Amino acid sequence: MAHTRIRPFNTADTYPEQRLDNDLAQGVVATGRTIFLRGQCPQDLDTAENIASHDPAEQAHKVMQNIRQLIEEAGGSMEHLCKLVVYLTDVRHREPVYRVMGEYIRGVHPVCTGLVVVALARPEWLVEIDATAVIP
Repeated sequence: MAHTRIRPFNTADTYPEQRLDNDLAQGVVATGRTIFLRGQCPQDLDTAENIASHDPAEQAHKVMQNIRQLIEEAGGSMEHLCKLVVYLTDVRHREPVYRVMGEYIRGVHPVCTGLVVVALARPEWLVEIDATAVIP
C-alpha cells in the first residue's frame, strides 16, 4: 500500500442496515505528488457529452472510470487515491452509488465524505465525485 491508512474499515460493518461494501479509512497519511481532481460527472472526458442514462449506478460507473483514467494519466493508480467527496442530488441514490464506488476502491481505503445537495451543474446529473490522490 502506497500510504498509511488510519483505522481502515468496511461500510458493511458501520452501516449494517444498508447494502454497502466500501473499503474506507478514518484517515490517510500520504507523502508525494498530489493530484487534485475537479468534481467528475457522468460525461465523456474527451467530448464532454453526458452518458445517456439517468440511473445513479450507471452514472457512478462513468464518474469512477473518469477518476481512474485521470489518476492514471497523471502517472498514478487507484491505490494512490486518498480522498473522495461524493455529491448526490437524492439520498436514495446513496446505496447504488456507493456500491459502484466500492468496486473501484476495493482494498484502497480512502477517506470519504458524502453530501446531498439541491442540484449539480446540469439537471440530469445525479452524482458528482471529486478526488484527491498522492503519487509517492
